[in-house]
Amino acid sequence: MSPPPRLQGPVHLRVPEGDTHERKVCLDCHHICYENPRIIVGSVVTYEGRLLLCRRAIPPRIGFWTMPAGFLELQETPEDGAKREALEEAGARIELDGLLAVYTLAERSQVHLMYRATLLDPQVSPGIESQSLEFFSYEDVPWDELAFPSVHWALKDWFETKSEKHLTPRRNP
Repeated sequence: MSPPPRLQGPVHLRVPEGDTHERKVCLDCHHICYENPRIIVGSVVTYEGRLLLCRRAIPPRIGFWTMPAGFLELQETPEDGAKREALEEAGARIELDGLLAVYTLAERSQVHLMYRATLLDPQVSPGIESQSLEFFSYEDVPWDELAFPSVHWALKDWFETKSEKHLTPRRNP
């Protein structure tokens, strides 16, 4: 992938010819600076029927529980990103078991791709973004302490589909 072009002049907001949205456009070279949604990848990770959750050590929502998830990197597949996030946040090596859900958060310009996953090795440890890790039964999940709505949705979708062999990805509730 080549780096973005170096703009030659001042950038102004305008609707480019043939477009429908206001964009940042270089008045000299006419390059259009597109701003696209961010992709979040994550996994509902289980081990012996229990759910792995991470207590956040970074903003936003420090101290709240989440599942291993984060931004997809450039030139990374969503599957590789979900595995990387589990390793970074929980020292967890995982095997993905299908796409659980696609959630869209238009107000935040985000698309969340959530997977079902199984922990391959029970030896986990908090990464720099996690204060601590814990395994919960579904009934014991600290529902009032979850960091984001998408974590709540993914855990509920996991519970509703945990016995399904072939998943049809869920959507926003």
